[in-house]
Amino acid sequence: MVAQVTNSLVKCILVLFALVSVITNIVLICLNSSRVPKCQTSQQIWKYQHNDHGSIFADLSEDEYQKVRDYMWAQKSLGISRSATAKPTENFIFLIDLVLPKKADALRYLDENVSKPAREASVVVFYGSNGYLKEYVVGPLGGVLTHRDVTKEKYNLAEFKITARPVTIGEYMQLFEFIYRQVFAPLEGILKESFDYSAEKALSLFEGMPRGVNSGDRETWMSFFRDMSGMYIHPVGFEVLINHQSVNSSQWSLQKLLYNGQYFDTIEELKNSYKNDNVTKIVYKKIPNYASLKPRSKPIGIGPQQYYPQGKRFSVKDNQVMYMDWAFAFGLSSLTGMRVFDIKFRGERIAYELSVQEAMSVYGSVTPGMMLTKFLDSSIGIGRFAHELVRGVDCPYGATYVDTYRYIDTNHTQRFRNSICVFEHDIGRPLRRHFSDFFHNKYGGLANSALVIRTITAIGNYDYMWDFIFYQSGSVEARVHATGYISSSYKIDGSLRFGHQVAENTLGNIHTHFINFKVDLDILGVKNVFQTKDMTYEEVELPWKPERKAKVPRLVENQLSTEQEAALRYGQPMPRYLHVASDRTNRWGHQRSYRIQVVSFAGEHLPESEPEERSMSWARYKVAITKHKDEEQTSSSLYSQNDIWSPAVDFSKFIADNESIVNEDLVAWVTAGFLHIPHAEDIPNTVSVGNGGGVILRPHNYFDEDPSIHSPDGVYFEPGSENSCEYNKMACLKDDMCTPTLDPFTYHGFEGVMKFE
Repeated sequence: MVAQVTNSLVKCILVLFALVSVITNIVLICLNSSRVPKCQTSQQIWKYQHNDHGSIFADLSEDEYQKVRDYMWAQKSLGISRSATAKPTENFIFLIDLVLPKKADALRYLDENVSKPAREASVVVFYGSNGYLKEYVVGPLGGVLTHRDVTKEKYNLAEFKITARPVTIGEYMQLFEFIYRQVFAPLEGILKESFDYSAEKALSLFEGMPRGVNSGDRETWMSFFRDMSGMYIHPVGFEVLINHQSVNSSQWSLQKLLYNGQYFDTIEELKNSYKNDNVTKIVYKKIPNYASLKPRSKPIGIGPQQYYPQGKRFSVKDNQVMYMDWAFAFGLSSLTGMRVFDIKFRGERIAYELSVQEAMSVYGSVTPGMMLTKFLDSSIGIGRFAHELVRGVDCPYGATYVDTYRYIDTNHTQRFRNSICVFEHDIGRPLRRHFSDFFHNKYGGLANSALVIRTITAIGNYDYMWDFIFYQSGSVEARVHATGYISSSYKIDGSLRFGHQVAENTLGNIHTHFINFKVDLDILGVKNVFQTKDMTYEEVELPWKPERKAKVPRLVENQLSTEQEAALRYGQPMPRYLHVASDRTNRWGHQRSYRIQVVSFAGEHLPESEPEERSMSWARYKVAITKHKDEEQTSSSLYSQNDIWSPAVDFSKFIADNESIVNEDLVAWVTAGFLHIPHAEDIPNTVSVGNGGGVILRPHNYFDEDPSIHSPDGVYFEPGSENSCEYNKMACLKDDMCTPTLDPFTYHGFEGVMKFE
C-alpha cells in the first residue's frame, strides 16, 4: 500500500515537473521569438588584427561634422544662415566633407609609421547675399580650428558664379511655390480637364538639366507627371520653362510652356488657344498605376539564403575590412560615392585608391524637358542618396551593415543607417576546376567565394548598385548595375525617333550611361610603367615543310611613354591587354603587373563640338593614364552640372600637358557604361540584368602562380577518397549544419529622405 502511494506521488511529481518544463520552454521561446536559434558550431576560425591605418580615409564622424558646422556658423564675418531651408538670397553651408590627405603624406604614415596626416574638412558655402560660391578647408579637426579659402588654389578662380550652385531644398521650395502661384493657379481649369489636377491632387515635376544654353543661365524645363508612385513613367504632356537666375525669387519668370507638343510664350496665349480649340486638347483618362512596384502575386515562400556555418570569414572594424588575404579601408563621399583605399593582398599594396568619380547620362527627345538633358550626378551628390539597404533584397540577410553620416543641403548631420553592406558571397560558379577523365582520374576545384562591399544610391529615378568585389585569385572588381525607373516623356509626333513607346502616351527616351572610375594602382611601389599587349597574325614557314606557310598568332607588346599616348579613346582601335607594371620581375623573368580590364557596353560619347562636352571630357576615353597629382583628385566637380559650359574641372587638361608616364606614380581613369534604349520590359522597373559595367584589376605575372591554390577552400579528391574530409570540407558539411543567427527585419530608410518643409 505504501509502495503504491509512493509510486503515485512520484508520478504526480514527474507530471508536474514535465508541465513546469513545458511552460518554462514556452515562456523562453516567446521571450526569444525575435531571434532564430543560434548555430551550435565550433568557434569562428578567422581572426584578424586590425590597425588604425584606415582612419586617415574615414568619413567625417557625426561629432566632426557638428564641430565644423558650429565653427563656420560662429564666423560672424561670413554671415551664414542656420536655416535648413535657407533662401537663395542667404549664405548657406551646402556641403561638409572629408579632405583626403596628400598621397605622399598618407604613404609615409602607412609605410614608414611617421605622424598621421591632420584631418581636415572641405566646406562649400553659397553666398547668396554676395552672388558667389566659395570653398574652404577647415582644420585640424583634432585641434584648434581655423579656415582658409581654397577656391583659387583648387580651381584657379577667386570665386564661382552663384548660378553654378546646385538647387537646394530652400530653392526647390520657392520653385514649387512659384509653379503653384504662376502656373497651376491661372491654368487650374485646363489642368483639371486635361490632367484631373486639383489642390488635393497636384502634378509631380521632374527637372531637365543643364539649366540653359550658356554659362550663367539658370533656366529649367520642368516636366509634369501624374502624382502617382513611380511618377517618372506617367508623363502628362505639359512642360514649362522657368527662369530662376536671380537669387531673388520675385524676379523669376515663366519663359515658355509646352502643351501636347505645342509651344506657348505666355499663360494667356495657352488659355486663348485652348478656349478657341487651336490646340489638340489632352483628355484626362483614369488609368491603373502600371508603375507600382507592389507585387502582382502573393509571396509563397523565401528564396535561397546564405549563411556562415563557421562564422563570418571577414571582419569590419570602423572603416577597415579584412578578408582572408585582403585588407582595405573604405569611405562614402557625399558627392562621388563609394571608394576604397590602401588595398593590400598578402600584405602588398595593389592600389592606393579605387573610387567612383562620376555618373553621366545624355538623353534624346523631341520634347524640351529631355531634349538637352545631360545629367552629371556628382553635382547632385551620388553618395548623398545612399539610403538604408533592405536585408535579404539589397544585400544578403546576414551581411554586415554599416551606418554612414553626411552633411549636404541641410543644417545638421544626418545618419543613414545600414547604408553600406559587407558580405562574403558564393558567385555560384567555380573560380577554377578540372575533372581528369582520360588519365590520373582526379577532381580539383575551388568555389568562387568573394568579398563584396556595396552601397546603392537612388538618385531621382535611377538606382545604382555599386559593388567592390575582392576575389581569392588576387583580382579586384569595381562594378555598377542600374535599376529603378526610366525617364520618360509624353508621346507626340516625332517621338519614336528617340525611343520606344512603353505605355499609353509614354515614350521611354534613349539615353547613355557613362561611369568614371579612378584606379590608382601602386604595383610594388609608386614607380610604374604602362604597357599594352595584343596579338597579330604572323606568316611563318613550317620548319618540317618549308614550302608551306601558316598564319600564326603572336604576341605584340608595347610600353607607352606619355599621357597623350596613353589616352585611349572610345571608338578607336585599342590593345586588349592594358597593364600597370613595376620594374621587378616574377620567377619567370616577366615584369610584375596588374591588368586593367574594362567591362563596357557604352553608347556614343557626346561630340566634342558640343559646348557641354568639356564637363564630361573624361568620357572620351575608355582608359586614360595620367601622372598622379594631388590637385587632380577628381575628374568632375560639384559645379559641373549647373555651369556645364565653363567646367570647374576639365579632365582633358589632365592630359594636355602630356607628361611622362615612365617610372611614375600612375593613375588610370576608366570609363564604363551602357547604351539604354528603353523597351516594354522596363515597365514598371528596369532590371539590373545586363545594365551595367565596370573595371576588373587582374594580376598578370604579378605572382609565380595563381595565389588561390593556397586557399583553404580548395577541394581535391581521387577515386576512393570522395567522402574524405581531408581536402573536401563539403563532405563534412553535415557536421556544421545548424540554424543561422539572424537579426529581426527592421528598416529606417525613410528617415533620411528629402523633405521640402
